[in-house]
Order: sequence, then C-alpha cells, then structure tokens
Amino acid sequence: MLLPDAFPLITEPYFYMVTIPAVLLMGISKSGFGAGFGSLAVPMMAMAVSVPQAAAILMPVLLLMDVLGMAAFRKDFDMKLLRFLLPWGLLGIGVGTLLFKVLSVHVVAGMVGAFTLLFLAQRVAFPPKPDSPPPPKWLGAVLTATSGFTSFIAHAGGPPVNAYVIPMRLSPVRFTATMAFFFFVINLSKWIPYAWLGLLDWRNMATSLVLLPIAPFGVWAGVWLARRISQLWFYRFLYTGMLLTGLKLLWDAF
Repeated sequence: MLLPDAFPLITEPYFYMVTIPAVLLMGISKSGFGAGFGSLAVPMMAMAVSVPQAAAILMPVLLLMDVLGMAAFRKDFDMKLLRFLLPWGLLGIGVGTLLFKVLSVHVVAGMVGAFTLLFLAQRVAFPPKPDSPPPPKWLGAVLTATSGFTSFIAHAGGPPVNAYVIPMRLSPVRFTATMAFFFFVINLSKWIPYAWLGLLDWRNMATSLVLLPIAPFGVWAGVWLARRISQLWFYRFLYTGMLLTGLKLLWDAF
C-alpha cells in the first residue's frame, strides 16, 4: 500500500515491525557498543523487502548515524590507523560497485557469515597473548577491502574490519571513534554508485525520511554505554554481536 505519488513511502505495518528494531540495533552498533549487531539490520529488513531495497533505504539513516557517531567521538579516533584503512576500504567499494548486479547477495551473506564464525572460533581456540603482535598489514589490507565490499553489498562491513582491528586491543572509545570515522567515509562513498545502480528512488528515500528520527536513539544509547562499560565486557558484547551476525548471515545464505 502506498500514499499518494507525492510522498510514496512504504506503509505496510510489517515492514516497520522489523525495520525499527533493525535501525535501533544499527544505531547501537554505530556507537561502538555491540559492534557487529549492525550487520543484522539488512538481513532483518530483508524479511519485508529485497536486500538491495533495504540497503538503499538505510543510506540516509546511516549518514545521520555516522555524523552523530563522529560528533560524539571526534577527539578519540586513531588517525594513523584510519590512513591505512580508508584506501583499502574504498577499493572494496569499487569492487562492490562492479559486482553488485553479478554476485548473488546470498553468496555474499554466506561468505561474511562463514568468515565471521571462523574468526570467532580462532579467537576462542587460540586466544591472543598480552604480548602477541598485531595482525600483519597485508592481512589488514585484505580484510579492510573485504569490509568495503560487503558494506557496499549489504551494509555488512563490520565483521571483516573488526577481525583486523580487534586484535590491536584498542580501548572501547578509541575503537569506536576509529570505526565511526572509517564507516562515515565508506558509507558516504556509496551514494554515487547507489544512484548509478538506480537504488535511490523516491519511494526508498521517502521511507528513509520516516525512519530518520529513530536513528539518534540507538546511537545515544550506545555512546552512553560505550563510555561506561569495561574493556572486558565491551569485547564480550562485540563477540556476541559477531556470533549472532555470523549465524544469521550463514542462515540467509541457505
């Protein structure tokens, strides 16, 4: 069901039943608390609309969340790490643009889900030692490019880049701030390719405007928690988010 053509947003109640919790989860994830949960947003929305449409609807919402996250953590990010991450993430965006209409979304979901679960299994079976070195840069390049690619396809860029940055054992605030600035640039770079692919139509954008007022609540809740939770519990919640994300994406693949 649609409203008049002048404002053709989605009005089906079921769409909002699954989308509002998805937006709140993404907002909490954007603040850094429960990072990984945000990758569940598109799979949740895919229960009501197609994956490309869900990704398009979330674009303005993501932009607002990214701006709020940067404002909250504007003095805490790691500039040296960002300089390394951004070029590789943008490379992944370029690959995602070229393969968007060729590669099945289910295949991408399965790849991200399987990788996420393998990373968690490795962390449990072989926990890092306090004096263990950070991951090599070649691995960081591969994981960050993968993050840009999966972010473009289904806004699921968190797990790959988390797999590289988590072993660095940054403080919760520094981790959150760096990811906020990284994904602001990554998400901003998607706008022209999404428009070129015909995803930013009036119906999707009108629906997104209705969802925008919900975005700050998730971000503010996550910022409040990220500044008050211990590093131990922060990473426990992060791993839980990645576990649920991996299972859901793997399930969607089949």
